Order: sequence, then structure tokens, then C-alpha cells
Amino acid sequence: MGQMTSRKKFNLMAYFIVGPENTKGRPVSSIVEDAIESGFTFIQIRSKEAPASELIRFTVEAADIIEKLGKTKEVTLVVNDRLDIVLAARKQGAKVDGIHVGQEDIPVDVCREYLGEESIIGLSARTDELFEYMKTVDVSMIDYFGVGPLRETETKPDCGLGLSGEIITRSFEDIKKLVRLSPLPIVVGGGVKVDDIEQLVKVGADGFFVVSAVSMADNPKKAALELVDAWKENE
Repeated sequence: MGQMTSRKKFNLMAYFIVGPENTKGRPVSSIVEDAIESGFTFIQIRSKEAPASELIRFTVEAADIIEKLGKTKEVTLVVNDRLDIVLAARKQGAKVDGIHVGQEDIPVDVCREYLGEESIIGLSARTDELFEYMKTVDVSMIDYFGVGPLRETETKPDCGLGLSGEIITRSFEDIKKLVRLSPLPIVVGGGVKVDDIEQLVKVGADGFFVVSAVSMADNPKKAALELVDAWKENE
């Protein structure tokens, strides 16, 4: 059970970020299950509000669901920003593949030291600094970039905040340029809708990430399926 996904083998196509604050009171585990059954390939547990004990439970439950559905090789599980949660969930026998951090979070070399060479580390860089950051950072420690927001999003209102306080969103042209420059795979999100998927495929993104489009939907499974189908139809 302790076997980790190889750093080389993960699929960013359909990436779901979820925590208890955006499920309309429904269990995190049931929405994770809906997303995976609909073909989502990457799950990130994220909460700025839940206590550690709950975050560990959500992470262990997500790992159990992935295993129960026989998707251990196809679905990657990471935790946002909390190295302690990854380590605690692994200690309980959960297969957690890695961590996703921002530039202001725990440094990637520390994550790599504690999680080992095989773990997956994703990084969100601040929107206004991403082009510069990609040119200067030691990317050998990182496995993929999270890029956004595509448009303003209520789930993370400060996502993409520029230095002067305005929200900087990413045009498809920007994303195309990022894809061309990036030595790493790129997953794009922040307000992504089904109608955006075709363009994201066209500009060469490796996948899309969503939060509320699935977790706040009346029917999360149907919403997840529509997004996955839209990607597959256009790739």
C-alpha cells in the first residue's frame, strides 16, 4: 500500500481540488468518489479551515476510494500545502502521492526531503511572476505547474492577485506562451467552465483544474462527467 506513483507517471487531464468548505455540506468523500468515477485523474485535498484531524481523515478516505475503485495507477492524490497531513496520512497506510504548494508555502526542497524522490510536487506560482519564475526556478524538484486563474473565481478570491491589487487573469494566449516556455506540464484552472475546455486543449495545456464546478454542483457526478467528456472530445 505504501507504493507511490512514479514521478514520471501522472495524468493532469482532469484535476479536482476539494475541501469541506465547498461541498454544500455534503461529505468530501462522496464528491471525490463522484469525480473519480467520472474519469477525474488527479485529486487535491485542500482546506484552509479544517483541523488537521479532519484533513487527515479526508486524505485517508480519498486514498481508500482510489484503491476501492481500482484506480491506484490512474489517479494521483496530493494534499495542498500541508506536509504534516501527507506524512500523517501515509503513517496510517494511505497512499498519498505528494503535495501541492504555492510560492509562499513550504519550500519545495523541504517537501522533497521529507516526501522522498518518488513523490509528486506541484507548484502554483503567482500569476504576475510566473513567466520570470519559470525561467529561474530549479525545476528538477517540481513535477508540474498549476496556473490560473482563467477568470475571477469566488473559491479563491485572491488567486492571481497582482502587485497593485488587481486580479490578473490568464488569457488563452498567455497560456499558450506558458506552455511553450514551460519545462514542466501545466494544469490550468480558476473559474474553468465546460465551454473553456476546447480552447485549453488547443493551446496545449496538460489539463484543467476545478473546485466549485464539481463540488458545488447540484449533481457533482454529472458535472464532472461533462468536463471529462469535453476534454476527451477535443484532445
